[in-house]
Amino acid sequence: MPNLVRVRFAPSPTGPLHIGGVRTALYNFLLARKLGGTFILRIEDTDQARFVSGAEAYILESLAWLGISPDEGIGVGGPFEPYRQSERKDMYKAYADELIQSGKAYYAFDTSEELDAMRTAFESQGSAFQYNAVTRVKLRNSLALSKDEVDQLLANNTPYVIRLKVPAKGEIRFQDIIRDWVHVHTSSIDDKVLMKSDGMPTYHLANVVDDHIMQITHVIRGEEWLPSAPLHILLYQAFGWNAPQFAHLPLLLKPEGNGKLSKRDADLGGFPVFPLEWKDPQTGAISKGFKQEGYLPEATLNFLAFLGWNPGTEQELFSLDELIAAFSLERINKAGAKFDVKKAQWFNEQYLKQHDAKELAATYLPSIETEKGEAYVHLFLDRITFPQQLGQMVQEFSEFPESYDEAVLSSKWNAETKQALELILGVLPTCTNWHAEEIKLCIQQCLDQAGIKMGKVMQLFRVAMSGKGAGPDLMISLELWGKEQVIARLSKALEKFPAI
Repeated sequence: MPNLVRVRFAPSPTGPLHIGGVRTALYNFLLARKLGGTFILRIEDTDQARFVSGAEAYILESLAWLGISPDEGIGVGGPFEPYRQSERKDMYKAYADELIQSGKAYYAFDTSEELDAMRTAFESQGSAFQYNAVTRVKLRNSLALSKDEVDQLLANNTPYVIRLKVPAKGEIRFQDIIRDWVHVHTSSIDDKVLMKSDGMPTYHLANVVDDHIMQITHVIRGEEWLPSAPLHILLYQAFGWNAPQFAHLPLLLKPEGNGKLSKRDADLGGFPVFPLEWKDPQTGAISKGFKQEGYLPEATLNFLAFLGWNPGTEQELFSLDELIAAFSLERINKAGAKFDVKKAQWFNEQYLKQHDAKELAATYLPSIETEKGEAYVHLFLDRITFPQQLGQMVQEFSEFPESYDEAVLSSKWNAETKQALELILGVLPTCTNWHAEEIKLCIQQCLDQAGIKMGKVMQLFRVAMSGKGAGPDLMISLELWGKEQVIARLSKALEKFPAI
Protein backbone atom coordinates (compact mmCIF):
# COMPACT_ATOMS: atom_id res chain seq x y z
CA MET A 1 0.00 0.00 0.00
CA PRO A 2 1.26 3.51 -0.71
CA ASN A 3 1.93 5.88 2.17
CA LEU A 4 -0.39 8.56 0.83
CA VAL A 5 -4.11 8.24 1.43
CA ARG A 6 -6.09 7.11 -1.60
CA VAL A 7 -9.87 7.02 -1.32
CA ARG A 8 -12.63 6.47 -3.83
CA PHE A 9 -16.29 7.21 -4.35
CA ALA A 10 -17.74 4.42 -6.46
CA PRO A 11 -21.45 4.93 -7.23
CA SER A 12 -23.55 2.76 -9.52
CA PRO A 13 -25.44 4.49 -12.37
CA THR A 14 -28.80 2.93 -11.44
CA GLY A 15 -30.71 6.18 -10.92
CA PRO A 16 -30.28 9.58 -9.27
CA LEU A 17 -27.54 9.97 -6.68
CA HIS A 18 -29.13 9.91 -3.21
CA ILE A 19 -28.04 12.62 -0.80
CA GLY A 20 -26.57 9.87 1.40
CA GLY A 21 -24.26 9.00 -1.47
CA VAL A 22 -23.27 12.65 -1.73
CA ARG A 23 -22.34 12.60 1.96
CA THR A 24 -20.16 9.53 1.32
CA ALA A 25 -18.43 11.35 -1.54
CA LEU A 26 -17.95 14.41 0.66
CA TYR A 27 -16.33 12.48 3.52
CA ASN A 28 -13.97 10.74 1.10
CA PHE A 29 -13.13 14.07 -0.49
CA LEU A 30 -12.54 15.79 2.88
CA LEU A 31 -10.21 13.04 4.10
CA ALA A 32 -8.17 13.12 0.91
CA ARG A 33 -7.83 16.91 1.06
CA LYS A 34 -7.06 16.88 4.80
CA LEU A 35 -4.23 14.34 4.44
CA GLY A 36 -2.90 15.44 1.07
CA GLY A 37 -4.16 12.27 -0.59
CA THR A 38 -6.06 11.39 -3.75
CA PHE A 39 -9.82 11.31 -4.24
CA ILE A 40 -10.90 8.93 -7.03
CA LEU A 41 -14.26 8.74 -8.81
CA ARG A 42 -15.05 5.28 -10.14
CA ILE A 43 -18.30 4.13 -11.77
CA GLU A 44 -19.36 0.62 -10.75
CA ASP A 45 -21.69 -0.47 -13.55
CA THR A 46 -21.30 -4.24 -13.49
CA ASP A 47 -25.04 -4.64 -12.89
CA GLN A 48 -26.10 -3.85 -16.44
CA ALA A 49 -29.69 -4.93 -15.79
CA ARG A 50 -30.14 -1.96 -13.44
CA PHE A 51 -28.27 0.57 -15.58
CA VAL A 52 -30.23 3.80 -16.08
CA SER A 53 -29.49 6.13 -18.97
CA GLY A 54 -28.32 9.55 -17.84
CA ALA A 55 -27.45 8.44 -14.30
CA GLU A 56 -23.69 8.71 -14.74
CA ALA A 57 -23.93 12.23 -16.17
CA TYR A 58 -26.21 13.12 -13.25
CA ILE A 59 -23.60 11.90 -10.75
CA LEU A 60 -20.87 13.99 -12.39
CA GLU A 61 -23.07 17.10 -12.53
CA SER A 62 -24.11 16.70 -8.88
CA LEU A 63 -20.53 16.47 -7.63
CA ALA A 64 -19.49 19.40 -9.83
CA TRP A 65 -22.30 21.57 -8.44
CA LEU A 66 -21.07 20.94 -4.90
CA GLY A 67 -17.39 21.35 -5.73
CA ILE A 68 -16.52 17.75 -4.81
CA SER A 69 -13.92 17.41 -7.52
CA PRO A 70 -12.03 14.15 -8.10
CA ASP A 71 -8.26 14.12 -8.52
CA GLU A 72 -8.43 10.94 -10.56
CA GLY A 73 -11.09 8.87 -12.27
CA ILE A 74 -14.11 9.48 -14.49
CA GLY A 75 -13.85 12.80 -16.29
CA VAL A 76 -10.28 13.34 -15.08
CA GLY A 77 -8.28 10.27 -16.08
CA GLY A 78 -5.35 8.81 -14.23
CA PRO A 79 -2.86 5.94 -14.07
CA PHE A 80 -5.44 3.19 -13.61
CA GLU A 81 -7.78 3.93 -16.52
CA PRO A 82 -10.44 3.01 -17.38
CA TYR A 83 -12.41 3.97 -14.28
CA ARG A 84 -15.71 2.57 -15.52
CA GLN A 85 -15.99 -1.10 -14.50
CA SER A 86 -17.86 -2.22 -17.63
CA GLU A 87 -14.75 -1.18 -19.58
CA ARG A 88 -12.54 -3.33 -17.32
CA LYS A 89 -14.62 -6.49 -17.84
CA ASP A 90 -11.90 -8.64 -19.43
CA MET A 91 -9.50 -8.03 -16.58
CA TYR A 92 -11.68 -9.52 -13.82
CA LYS A 93 -11.83 -13.01 -15.35
CA ALA A 94 -8.09 -13.44 -14.83
CA TYR A 95 -8.47 -12.73 -11.13
CA ALA A 96 -11.40 -15.14 -10.81
CA ASP A 97 -9.33 -17.78 -12.60
CA GLU A 98 -6.50 -17.13 -10.16
CA LEU A 99 -8.83 -18.03 -7.30
CA ILE A 100 -9.93 -21.16 -9.16
CA GLN A 101 -6.31 -22.24 -9.56
CA SER A 102 -5.51 -21.62 -5.89
CA GLY A 103 -8.58 -23.56 -4.74
CA LYS A 104 -10.23 -20.48 -3.22
CA ALA A 105 -13.10 -20.45 -5.75
CA TYR A 106 -14.93 -22.97 -7.91
CA TYR A 107 -17.18 -23.40 -10.96
CA ALA A 108 -20.91 -23.80 -10.27
CA PHE A 109 -23.06 -25.17 -13.12
CA ASP A 110 -26.41 -25.19 -11.28
CA THR A 111 -29.34 -23.95 -13.31
CA SER A 112 -31.82 -21.49 -11.84
CA GLU A 113 -34.41 -24.31 -11.83
CA GLU A 114 -32.13 -26.54 -9.78
CA LEU A 115 -31.46 -23.79 -7.27
CA ASP A 116 -35.18 -22.99 -7.03
CA ALA A 117 -35.90 -26.65 -6.31
CA MET A 118 -33.28 -26.65 -3.57
CA ARG A 119 -34.77 -23.49 -2.01
CA THR A 120 -38.23 -25.04 -2.08
CA ALA A 121 -36.94 -28.20 -0.39
CA PHE A 122 -35.33 -26.16 2.39
CA GLU A 123 -38.42 -23.99 2.87
CA SER A 124 -40.61 -27.08 3.16
CA GLN A 125 -38.46 -28.02 6.15
CA GLY A 126 -38.78 -24.56 7.67
CA SER A 127 -35.29 -23.31 6.87
CA ALA A 128 -33.62 -21.00 4.34
CA PHE A 129 -31.31 -22.29 1.62
CA GLN A 130 -27.74 -21.08 1.59
CA TYR A 131 -25.10 -22.08 -0.96
CA ASN A 132 -22.28 -22.88 1.44
CA ALA A 133 -19.89 -25.53 2.76
CA VAL A 134 -22.81 -27.75 3.82
CA THR A 135 -24.91 -27.60 0.64
CA ARG A 136 -22.28 -27.24 -2.06
CA VAL A 137 -21.33 -30.93 -1.87
CA LYS A 138 -24.86 -31.81 -3.07
CA LEU A 139 -24.92 -29.37 -5.98
CA ARG A 140 -23.50 -29.23 -9.50
CA ASN A 141 -20.11 -27.60 -9.07
CA SER A 142 -16.44 -28.37 -9.50
CA LEU A 143 -16.12 -29.33 -5.83
CA ALA A 144 -18.82 -32.02 -6.01
CA LEU A 145 -18.22 -33.28 -9.58
CA SER A 146 -15.24 -35.23 -10.86
CA LYS A 147 -12.52 -33.47 -12.83
CA ASP A 148 -13.62 -35.26 -16.00
CA GLU A 149 -17.22 -34.11 -15.55
CA VAL A 150 -16.08 -30.54 -14.97
CA ASP A 151 -13.77 -30.60 -18.00
CA GLN A 152 -16.59 -31.93 -20.16
CA LEU A 153 -19.03 -29.26 -18.97
CA LEU A 154 -16.48 -26.56 -19.70
CA ALA A 155 -15.68 -28.06 -23.10
CA ASN A 156 -19.41 -28.04 -23.93
CA ASN A 157 -19.63 -24.35 -22.99
CA THR A 158 -22.14 -25.16 -20.26
CA PRO A 159 -23.11 -21.91 -18.53
CA TYR A 160 -21.48 -21.48 -15.14
CA VAL A 161 -20.76 -18.95 -12.44
CA ILE A 162 -17.64 -18.74 -10.30
CA ARG A 163 -18.26 -18.83 -6.55
CA LEU A 164 -15.98 -18.01 -3.64
CA LYS A 165 -15.16 -21.06 -1.52
CA VAL A 166 -15.94 -19.75 1.96
CA PRO A 167 -14.23 -21.74 4.73
CA ALA A 168 -16.66 -23.91 6.69
CA LYS A 169 -15.21 -22.92 10.04
CA GLY A 170 -13.50 -19.70 10.86
CA GLU A 171 -13.87 -16.20 12.18
CA ILE A 172 -13.36 -12.98 10.30
CA ARG A 173 -12.12 -10.05 12.35
CA PHE A 174 -11.44 -6.54 11.22
CA GLN A 175 -11.28 -3.15 12.89
CA ASP A 176 -13.62 -0.54 11.46
CA ILE A 177 -12.47 3.04 12.10
CA ILE A 178 -15.98 4.06 13.18
CA ARG A 179 -17.33 0.82 14.70
CA ASP A 180 -14.13 -0.67 16.15
CA TRP A 181 -13.78 -4.49 16.01
CA VAL A 182 -16.22 -6.51 13.93
CA HIS A 183 -16.39 -10.33 14.36
CA VAL A 184 -18.25 -12.61 11.96
CA HIS A 185 -18.25 -16.40 11.73
CA THR A 186 -17.78 -17.80 8.22
CA SER A 187 -20.82 -20.07 8.65
CA SER A 188 -23.01 -16.97 8.24
CA ILE A 189 -21.54 -16.20 4.80
CA ASP A 190 -22.63 -18.04 1.67
CA ASP A 191 -20.43 -18.86 -1.29
CA LYS A 192 -21.03 -15.60 -3.17
CA VAL A 193 -20.95 -15.49 -6.94
CA LEU A 194 -17.84 -13.68 -8.17
CA MET A 195 -18.32 -14.04 -11.94
CA LYS A 196 -21.76 -14.24 -13.52
CA SER A 197 -22.64 -16.54 -16.40
CA ASP A 198 -22.57 -13.57 -18.82
CA GLY A 199 -18.91 -13.02 -18.04
CA MET A 200 -19.50 -9.91 -15.94
CA PRO A 201 -18.02 -9.77 -12.44
CA THR A 202 -20.30 -9.21 -9.48
CA TYR A 203 -19.93 -6.09 -7.41
CA HIS A 204 -17.94 -7.97 -4.77
CA LEU A 205 -15.15 -9.17 -7.05
CA ALA A 206 -14.88 -6.02 -9.15
CA ASN A 207 -14.93 -3.81 -6.07
CA VAL A 208 -12.14 -5.65 -4.28
CA VAL A 209 -9.98 -6.08 -7.38
CA ASP A 210 -10.30 -2.42 -8.35
CA ASP A 211 -9.64 -1.18 -4.83
CA HIS A 212 -6.46 -3.28 -4.75
CA ILE A 213 -5.28 -2.24 -8.22
CA MET A 214 -6.03 1.43 -7.56
CA GLN A 215 -4.14 1.21 -4.25
CA ILE A 216 -7.09 2.35 -2.14
CA THR A 217 -6.02 2.87 1.48
CA HIS A 218 -9.41 3.68 3.06
CA VAL A 219 -12.86 2.41 2.06
CA ILE A 220 -15.38 4.93 3.37
CA ARG A 221 -18.93 3.86 2.56
CA GLY A 222 -22.44 3.60 3.98
CA GLU A 223 -23.50 1.31 6.81
CA GLU A 224 -25.57 -0.76 4.36
CA TRP A 225 -22.27 -2.21 3.09
CA LEU A 226 -21.16 -3.40 6.53
CA PRO A 227 -22.64 -6.92 6.02
CA SER A 228 -20.52 -7.24 2.85
CA ALA A 229 -17.28 -6.26 4.57
CA PRO A 230 -16.48 -9.76 5.96
CA LEU A 231 -16.89 -11.20 2.46
CA HIS A 232 -14.53 -8.57 1.10
CA ILE A 233 -12.02 -9.36 3.84
CA LEU A 234 -12.22 -13.03 2.76
CA LEU A 235 -11.50 -12.01 -0.82
CA TYR A 236 -8.47 -9.98 0.21
CA GLN A 237 -7.23 -12.99 2.17
CA ALA A 238 -7.90 -15.33 -0.76
CA PHE A 239 -5.75 -13.17 -3.03
CA GLY A 240 -3.09 -12.70 -0.35
CA TRP A 241 -3.57 -8.93 -0.39
CA ASN A 242 -3.61 -6.44 2.47
CA ALA A 243 -7.09 -5.04 3.01
CA PRO A 244 -7.66 -1.27 3.18
CA GLN A 245 -8.98 0.34 6.34
CA PHE A 246 -12.78 0.36 6.50
CA ALA A 247 -15.07 3.09 7.80
CA HIS A 248 -18.82 2.41 7.58
CA LEU A 249 -20.85 5.60 7.87
CA PRO A 250 -24.05 5.85 9.93
CA LEU A 251 -27.42 5.66 8.23
CA LEU A 252 -29.38 8.77 7.31
CA LEU A 253 -32.63 8.54 9.23
CA LYS A 254 -36.07 10.04 8.66
CA PRO A 255 -36.54 13.52 10.18
CA GLU A 256 -38.39 11.97 13.12
CA GLY A 257 -35.56 9.44 13.56
CA ASN A 258 -37.46 6.16 13.15
CA GLY A 259 -36.04 4.33 10.17
CA LYS A 260 -33.90 4.89 7.12
CA LEU A 261 -34.56 7.97 5.00
CA SER A 262 -36.30 7.16 1.71
CA LYS A 263 -37.56 9.01 -1.33
CA ARG A 264 -41.10 8.32 -0.14
CA ASP A 265 -40.35 10.13 3.12
CA ALA A 266 -39.08 13.08 1.09
CA ASP A 267 -42.16 13.11 -1.14
CA LEU A 268 -44.47 13.03 1.88
CA GLY A 269 -42.45 15.71 3.68
CA GLY A 270 -42.07 17.93 0.63
CA PHE A 271 -38.27 18.04 0.74
CA PRO A 272 -35.56 16.75 -1.63
CA VAL A 273 -33.24 13.78 -1.11
CA PHE A 274 -31.37 14.23 -4.39
CA PRO A 275 -28.76 16.95 -5.05
CA LEU A 276 -30.25 17.89 -8.43
CA GLU A 277 -33.70 17.52 -9.91
CA TRP A 278 -34.14 14.12 -11.57
CA LYS A 279 -36.50 13.18 -14.36
CA ASP A 280 -37.11 9.45 -14.57
CA PRO A 281 -36.30 8.44 -18.18
CA GLN A 282 -39.04 5.80 -18.18
CA THR A 283 -41.94 7.37 -16.28
CA GLY A 284 -41.11 11.04 -16.75
CA ALA A 285 -41.70 11.56 -13.01
CA ILE A 286 -39.70 14.46 -11.60
CA SER A 287 -38.01 14.30 -8.20
CA LYS A 288 -36.98 17.45 -6.37
CA GLY A 289 -33.35 18.48 -6.17
CA PHE A 290 -31.57 20.58 -3.56
CA LYS A 291 -30.25 22.93 -6.23
CA GLN A 292 -33.61 23.58 -7.88
CA GLU A 293 -35.32 24.00 -4.50
CA GLY A 294 -32.97 26.89 -3.81
CA TYR A 295 -30.33 25.36 -1.56
CA LEU A 296 -26.89 26.87 -2.05
CA PRO A 297 -24.03 24.42 -2.66
CA GLU A 298 -22.00 25.67 0.30
CA ALA A 299 -25.02 25.36 2.63
CA THR A 300 -25.73 21.86 1.34
CA LEU A 301 -22.13 20.79 1.96
CA ASN A 302 -22.13 22.23 5.47
CA PHE A 303 -25.45 20.50 6.25
CA LEU A 304 -24.27 17.14 4.90
CA ALA A 305 -20.97 17.31 6.77
CA PHE A 306 -22.87 17.46 10.06
CA LEU A 307 -25.01 14.42 9.26
CA GLY A 308 -22.98 11.98 11.34
CA TRP A 309 -19.87 14.07 12.02
CA ASN A 310 -19.15 16.91 14.42
CA PRO A 311 -16.02 18.98 14.93
CA GLY A 312 -16.11 18.79 18.72
CA THR A 313 -16.64 22.56 19.00
CA GLU A 314 -19.61 24.94 19.02
CA GLN A 315 -18.86 26.16 15.48
CA GLU A 316 -21.55 25.28 12.94
CA LEU A 317 -20.77 27.35 9.85
CA PHE A 318 -17.74 26.03 7.98
CA SER A 319 -16.26 27.02 4.67
CA LEU A 320 -15.02 24.09 2.58
CA ASP A 321 -11.45 24.85 3.64
CA GLU A 322 -12.51 24.88 7.29
CA LEU A 323 -14.32 21.55 6.87
CA ILE A 324 -11.17 20.06 5.36
CA ALA A 325 -9.04 21.32 8.24
CA ALA A 326 -11.45 20.08 10.93
CA PHE A 327 -12.49 16.74 9.43
CA SER A 328 -11.48 13.36 10.83
CA LEU A 329 -13.00 9.89 10.55
CA GLU A 330 -12.62 9.44 14.31
CA ARG A 331 -15.27 12.11 14.95
CA ILE A 332 -17.94 10.31 12.92
CA ASN A 333 -20.73 8.85 15.06
CA LYS A 334 -21.93 5.25 14.97
CA ALA A 335 -25.58 6.18 15.52
CA GLY A 336 -27.82 7.09 12.61
CA ALA A 337 -28.18 10.79 11.78
CA LYS A 338 -31.61 12.42 11.58
CA PHE A 339 -32.22 14.21 8.30
CA ASP A 340 -33.31 17.49 9.89
CA VAL A 341 -34.81 19.50 7.04
CA LYS A 342 -35.27 22.58 9.23
CA LYS A 343 -31.54 22.52 9.97
CA ALA A 344 -30.81 22.35 6.24
CA GLN A 345 -33.01 25.42 5.78
CA TRP A 346 -31.22 27.19 8.63
CA PHE A 347 -27.87 26.58 6.97
CA ASN A 348 -29.26 27.99 3.73
CA GLU A 349 -30.50 31.13 5.47
CA GLN A 350 -27.08 31.73 7.02
CA TYR A 351 -25.25 31.36 3.72
CA LEU A 352 -27.81 33.51 1.89
CA LYS A 353 -27.00 36.37 4.26
CA GLN A 354 -23.36 36.10 3.25
CA HIS A 355 -24.14 36.38 -0.45
CA ASP A 356 -23.48 39.56 -2.40
CA ALA A 357 -26.72 41.58 -2.62
CA LYS A 358 -25.91 42.89 -6.08
CA GLU A 359 -25.37 39.36 -7.39
CA LEU A 360 -28.62 38.10 -5.83
CA ALA A 361 -30.54 41.04 -7.28
CA ALA A 362 -29.09 40.50 -10.75
CA THR A 363 -29.94 36.78 -10.65
CA TYR A 364 -33.34 36.76 -8.97
CA LEU A 365 -34.69 40.28 -9.65
CA PRO A 366 -33.39 40.85 -13.19
CA SER A 367 -36.25 43.11 -14.30
CA ILE A 368 -35.70 45.59 -11.46
CA GLU A 369 -33.20 48.46 -11.68
CA THR A 370 -29.93 47.44 -9.98
CA GLU A 371 -29.91 49.87 -7.05
CA LYS A 372 -33.55 49.22 -6.21
CA GLY A 373 -33.03 45.47 -6.63
CA GLU A 374 -30.21 45.55 -4.08
CA ALA A 375 -32.42 47.49 -1.69
CA TYR A 376 -35.10 44.81 -2.02
CA VAL A 377 -32.51 42.13 -1.25
CA HIS A 378 -31.40 43.93 1.90
CA LEU A 379 -35.04 44.41 2.91
CA PHE A 380 -36.02 40.77 2.60
CA LEU A 381 -32.81 38.83 3.23
CA ASP A 382 -33.67 38.12 6.86
CA ARG A 383 -37.10 36.83 5.84
CA ILE A 384 -36.27 34.26 3.18
CA THR A 385 -34.87 30.73 3.19
CA PHE A 386 -34.34 30.34 -0.56
CA PRO A 387 -33.17 33.00 -3.03
CA GLN A 388 -36.06 32.44 -5.45
CA GLN A 389 -38.39 33.68 -2.72
CA LEU A 390 -37.09 37.19 -3.43
CA GLY A 391 -39.27 37.51 -6.53
CA GLN A 392 -42.34 36.34 -4.64
CA MET A 393 -41.64 38.75 -1.77
CA VAL A 394 -41.24 41.69 -4.15
CA GLN A 395 -44.45 40.78 -5.94
CA GLU A 396 -46.43 40.58 -2.70
CA PHE A 397 -44.74 43.75 -1.50
CA SER A 398 -45.84 45.59 -4.64
CA GLU A 399 -49.49 44.56 -4.42
CA PHE A 400 -51.99 46.76 -2.59
CA PRO A 401 -53.45 45.06 0.50
CA GLU A 402 -56.88 43.53 0.07
CA SER A 403 -57.50 43.14 3.80
CA TYR A 404 -56.13 44.53 7.04
CA ASP A 405 -54.96 42.83 10.24
CA GLU A 406 -58.11 42.69 12.39
CA ALA A 407 -56.22 42.11 15.64
CA VAL A 408 -54.19 45.30 15.22
CA LEU A 409 -57.22 47.30 14.12
CA SER A 410 -59.27 46.23 17.13
CA SER A 411 -56.50 47.16 19.58
CA LYS A 412 -54.94 50.23 17.93
CA TRP A 413 -57.63 51.97 15.87
CA ASN A 414 -59.12 54.88 17.80
CA ALA A 415 -59.70 58.61 17.51
CA GLU A 416 -56.07 59.47 18.33
CA THR A 417 -54.51 57.04 15.86
CA LYS A 418 -57.03 58.06 13.21
CA GLN A 419 -55.94 61.67 13.71
CA ALA A 420 -52.29 60.57 13.49
CA LEU A 421 -52.77 58.74 10.18
CA GLU A 422 -54.66 61.71 8.73
CA LEU A 423 -51.81 64.01 9.79
CA ILE A 424 -49.29 61.68 8.18
CA LEU A 425 -51.36 61.63 4.98
CA GLY A 426 -51.30 65.39 4.97
CA VAL A 427 -47.56 65.73 5.55
CA LEU A 428 -46.33 63.06 3.11
CA PRO A 429 -46.68 65.25 -0.01
CA THR A 430 -44.35 67.80 1.62
CA CYS A 431 -41.53 65.29 2.18
CA THR A 432 -39.21 66.41 -0.59
CA ASN A 433 -36.26 64.08 0.02
CA TRP A 434 -37.84 60.61 -0.30
CA HIS A 435 -35.33 58.52 1.61
CA ALA A 436 -36.02 56.35 4.65
CA GLU A 437 -34.35 58.64 7.23
CA GLU A 438 -35.92 61.79 5.81
CA ILE A 439 -39.37 60.17 5.62
CA LYS A 440 -39.10 59.14 9.27
CA LEU A 441 -38.02 62.65 10.30
CA CYS A 442 -40.88 64.21 8.34
CA ILE A 443 -43.49 61.93 10.02
CA GLN A 444 -41.95 62.33 13.47
CA GLN A 445 -41.97 66.14 13.34
CA CYS A 446 -45.58 66.11 12.22
CA LEU A 447 -46.68 63.84 15.09
CA ASP A 448 -44.56 65.68 17.67
CA GLN A 449 -46.32 68.93 16.79
CA ALA A 450 -49.66 67.19 17.47
CA GLY A 451 -48.40 65.72 20.74
CA ILE A 452 -48.79 62.14 19.51
CA LYS A 453 -46.04 59.63 20.25
CA MET A 454 -44.78 57.89 17.13
CA GLY A 455 -44.73 54.46 18.81
CA LYS A 456 -48.50 54.58 19.31
CA VAL A 457 -49.26 54.66 15.62
CA MET A 458 -46.46 52.88 13.78
CA GLN A 459 -47.95 49.37 13.86
CA LEU A 460 -51.26 50.71 12.62
CA PHE A 461 -49.44 52.69 9.94
CA ARG A 462 -47.76 49.44 8.85
CA VAL A 463 -51.17 47.74 8.61
CA ALA A 464 -52.42 50.62 6.48
CA MET A 465 -49.45 50.17 4.15
CA SER A 466 -49.24 46.38 3.86
CA GLY A 467 -52.32 44.95 5.54
CA LYS A 468 -50.05 43.13 8.03
CA GLY A 469 -49.06 43.89 11.60
CA ALA A 470 -45.43 42.85 11.08
CA GLY A 471 -42.92 42.97 8.27
CA PRO A 472 -39.58 44.34 7.10
CA ASP A 473 -38.23 47.76 8.01
CA LEU A 474 -41.15 50.17 7.54
CA MET A 475 -39.22 53.29 6.58
CA ILE A 476 -37.17 51.45 3.93
CA SER A 477 -40.43 49.94 2.70
CA LEU A 478 -41.92 53.43 2.34
CA GLU A 479 -38.88 54.51 0.35
CA LEU A 480 -39.19 51.54 -2.00
CA TRP A 481 -42.94 51.95 -2.50
CA GLY A 482 -42.42 55.56 -3.54
CA LYS A 483 -44.29 58.67 -2.45
CA GLU A 484 -47.27 58.28 -4.78
CA GLN A 485 -47.94 54.68 -3.84
CA VAL A 486 -47.56 55.37 -0.10
CA ILE A 487 -50.10 58.19 -0.30
CA ALA A 488 -52.46 55.97 -2.33
CA ARG A 489 -52.12 53.09 0.15
CA LEU A 490 -52.78 55.31 3.15
CA SER A 491 -55.75 56.99 1.47
CA LYS A 492 -57.28 53.62 0.68
CA ALA A 493 -56.71 52.34 4.23
CA LEU A 494 -58.41 55.37 5.80
CA GLU A 495 -61.40 54.71 3.57
CA LYS A 496 -61.51 51.00 4.49
CA PHE A 497 -60.85 51.24 8.24
CA PRO A 498 -63.96 51.14 10.46
CA ALA A 499 -65.77 54.40 11.14
CA ILE A 500 -65.06 56.06 14.49
